[in-house]
Amino acid sequence: MKKVLKIALYTILTPVALVGLYLLFAFGLSRVTVAAEPSGNRNIPMYILTNGVHTDLVMPVRTAQIDWSKSVLFENTIGRDTTAQWIAFGWGDKGFYLETPTWADLKFSTAFKAATGLSTAAIHATYYRSLREGNDCIRTSIDSAKYARLIAYIQQSFKRDEHGQIMHIVTNANYGRTDAFYEAKGSYSLFHTCNTWANSGLKASGQRACLWTPFDKGIFYQYRK
Repeated sequence: MKKVLKIALYTILTPVALVGLYLLFAFGLSRVTVAAEPSGNRNIPMYILTNGVHTDLVMPVRTAQIDWSKSVLFENTIGRDTTAQWIAFGWGDKGFYLETPTWADLKFSTAFKAATGLSTAAIHATYYRSLREGNDCIRTSIDSAKYARLIAYIQQSFKRDEHGQIMHIVTNANYGRTDAFYEAKGSYSLFHTCNTWANSGLKASGQRACLWTPFDKGIFYQYRK
């Protein structure tokens, strides 16, 4: 009887301990700052945006370096609004994006695949006419050399067809009239989340970032402190 109780106790406590360690490392490493690299003229504005769970990196639709609308087409959105001034990029689990409009729609299979890295990924691109700074939206800026690195990071995250074009996912799971989904490289897991991707983009482009974070709160901590 004692052996059975011991096994049961270990069975219960082991997952609890693992979750506790995960949260402890997530909190601790998100508080470790990767300092921004020295910059020249930070003449390109950008935003860091969250919906409370998921971080997007937001940049101008058009600069001298790139016109995003030439590859991430306005016509792929429902509204086809060509007056948008900003474009937000987020990376995440394809199942969550396309099959889970609300938490009530979450399936065990979707959650299991996402947690274990067994599913595929997608990029969610959203056009905005304007953005307002607030608790969920932080404005910053970047110089052109580092913006080139951020452009490369995002472009390299897309999957491409045999002609080198990014691959639009035709779906009715759009969040609104100004967004669209695209096939992406990589796979989501507990250790590489949508927020890890955004944080890695900041690091790749020499911006302030966390050492590592699976949550949006780590990124926003670095930009609010």
